Amino acid sequence: MVLQDLRRLRFLREFEERGTLGAVAAALGYSPSAISQQLTLLEKEVGTRLFEKAGRGVRLTDAGQLLAQHARVLLSAAEAAAADLAALDNEVRGTVRAGGLQSAARRLLVPAVARMMVDHPRVRTEIFELELEMALPGLRLGAVDLVIGDEYDGHPRPRPAGLRFALLHEEPLKVVLPATHPLAGPGGPVAVAMLRSDVWATSAEGTGHHAMVVGTCRSLGGYEPDLRHRSNDADVQLELVRVTGAVALLPALTLPANDPTLAVCDVAEANIRRRLVVVTRDAPPTPALTALLAAVTDQAHKLT
Repeated sequence: MVLQDLRRLRFLREFEERGTLGAVAAALGYSPSAISQQLTLLEKEVGTRLFEKAGRGVRLTDAGQLLAQHARVLLSAAEAAAADLAALDNEVRGTVRAGGLQSAARRLLVPAVARMMVDHPRVRTEIFELELEMALPGLRLGAVDLVIGDEYDGHPRPRPAGLRFALLHEEPLKVVLPATHPLAGPGGPVAVAMLRSDVWATSAEGTGHHAMVVGTCRSLGGYEPDLRHRSNDADVQLELVRVTGAVALLPALTLPANDPTLAVCDVAEANIRRRLVVVTRDAPPTPALTALLAAVTDQAHKLT
């Protein structure tokens, strides 16, 4: 048996966890036919059937289940070998790829890259602006090494096997109103219940921020918000507040220091918080990744 492409083992492992080719394709950003082709090639490589018909889909054979179990070990060993080889060199070098949502990229990843350029000039650091939902498949497949995402009170993220989550930063959520809004005048806390008739700006459906806004309006206000505007860019949401009179619920890290066109208020009914988490594969990190993790963590400490 000769395995020519470890990526195919990653596909097999994902199938074991998710159960259908469609679910694997959706999670990893491939078409179902592309996943099927790669797994067919894997069957040819190992010389035995890994899948069998099950209704309209397929399931793992005994051989497929056995190989999926070994895939975890082989993939972990490959990452450990890469980390050990990198550690033999006294000088930190290599490539490390990191993704994060907008506020994390701006306030954490960009300063961390600047530090890496000074402390470890032989490391090539690549940054992507990505929501956690979009980044996790690449992290699991090894295309990305580090991801910074967020989660909100009442909306914890799933903790998939094979990934490591660590808390970086915690901050409050603020109600953001146009300065001309009737509730902006007093300057004190604003009740979410009082915003029933307002138009809301939020992130795209399927994101943690979108779920948090909907859940907050339901639990604290007893209504379904009019989510007329959606953008994953906090600056776009703020501009919608300024220009269209919409309202928003945003983390403190995304807000400008002093803007006379905006009123930034505490939530009256509850102290809602967001946490930034850093996610890596549960495998030995390369020296380059260890250095970037240290730089990101140090930058997060400066935010408190």
